[in-house]
Amino acid sequence: METKYASNTAVNVRAQQEASTIFLAKVFNWMAGGLALTGVVAWFTANTNLAYIMASSGVYWLLFLAEIGLVVYLSARIEKIRANTATALFVVYAALNGLTFSMIFLSYTGTSIAATFMITAGMFGAMAVYGLVTKKDLSGVGSFMFMGLVGLILASVVNMFLGSSTLHLAISAVGVLVFVGLTAYDVQRIKNIGEQGIMQQGDDVVQKGAITGALALYLDFINLFIMLLSFFGGGRD
Repeated sequence: METKYASNTAVNVRAQQEASTIFLAKVFNWMAGGLALTGVVAWFTANTNLAYIMASSGVYWLLFLAEIGLVVYLSARIEKIRANTATALFVVYAALNGLTFSMIFLSYTGTSIAATFMITAGMFGAMAVYGLVTKKDLSGVGSFMFMGLVGLILASVVNMFLGSSTLHLAISAVGVLVFVGLTAYDVQRIKNIGEQGIMQQGDDVVQKGAITGALALYLDFINLFIMLLSFFGGGRD
């Protein structure tokens, strides 16, 4: 009897792990697709007159506000909107981010952007693996990093008026730590969602869960990349 119970438990554990793996794959695929779309749009925009028009007008700030609105809307309404709508909003957000990111191609050399991207990918990958394999509950880390994120936003707003290069570097250094921590936390959280049976709740729920997870990891990666650019990005002459 005990042997049968142990066998059933082992089967259930394997099933949970397999479901979690499938869900994580969906999340990472959407995240990678979003990053690829952002990169392509940013590169194309930077190599056309559109980037210079945006840089010399108020369009850049309108796009930035639209991005914030999309993230807030998607996060707040994810339970009520359809999966196709959530997917479309994520794709639109990634494309809009590509338009604003074209400014990076105008400000930094292609070599330094590529190098920073590789460093970001390495750090992100290492923390993602940590979030997957660690047995430690990272909920406390996530709460602490969220408080750090709020502090970063406030400090960034203040520095918009001060224009201090020293404060900018300090914000970037703290930002690297915050988004590294959030990466590990978000990956563990997404893994737990997969293990809790989301794959059995229907395609619509699974797709919305995957988009929500992809958005969180996408934001972790993008923001980590931006923070690292302050240290490794080489400006154009």
